[in-house]
Amino acid sequence: MRLLVANANTTEAITHACAEAARAVAAPGTEIVAATPRFGPAVVSTRAENIVAGHAMLELLAEHAGSVDAVLLAVSHDTALDGARQMMPCPVVGMTEAACLTACMLGGRFGLITFGGVEQYRELMARYGLDSRLADIVAVNASPPEAVADPDSVGTKVLAAAKALAAEGANAVVLAGAALAGFDNRLQAAAPVPLLDGMACGVRMAEMLVALRLPKPHAGSYAAPVGRMTGGISPALAALLRGNL
Repeated sequence: MRLLVANANTTEAITHACAEAARAVAAPGTEIVAATPRFGPAVVSTRAENIVAGHAMLELLAEHAGSVDAVLLAVSHDTALDGARQMMPCPVVGMTEAACLTACMLGGRFGLITFGGVEQYRELMARYGLDSRLADIVAVNASPPEAVADPDSVGTKVLAAAKALAAEGANAVVLAGAALAGFDNRLQAAAPVPLLDGMACGVRMAEMLVALRLPKPHAGSYAAPVGRMTGGISPALAALLRGNL
């Protein structure tokens, strides 16, 4: 199967880190295709940036529609997930949703570590119906570029946050950041509870969905759009919204 790892950030180093983490866990026969949007924020952080990145993400996915078997959104905000699931003819997995759902199968409550935007992640958990399973969210004093440039220093902060969440009753900890891809393996030996990387969880879930061969719905709000008229967007996205794959 061909799995598109689609970053919503325009930072190529983050795309590379996510692709490497995905390849490390992919099953034999799974080809990882990594892609970065042509426009948008370097790192999605604010609400406004997430909206801009959503447009960029949908254009990126439209370019690969019909040529991949599944999509994994390599962005911790799961940017444009609902729209992508409606639009794409294949399964679409959000890295944070995948990690959080996996955490729910490991214990009663889970914690979440981010680089910031705690309130936005609380809202995301509420949209997923997981706020009652959330122990707490901790924002480490670091940034995604720092995680790429100095993983040892950032790893120390992430590990301290994981220990603090475990002390609050978290039975597992989600590393919610595309730039934290692979940090689960780096830190797991010293962590008191399982650390969940959205790329690792997302790849496995995407492979499962492809193997199940479930049909795309033909009714309801996730049925593919047909006949939508647009202007000023990429030809590939416009065609997909018209229903022309």
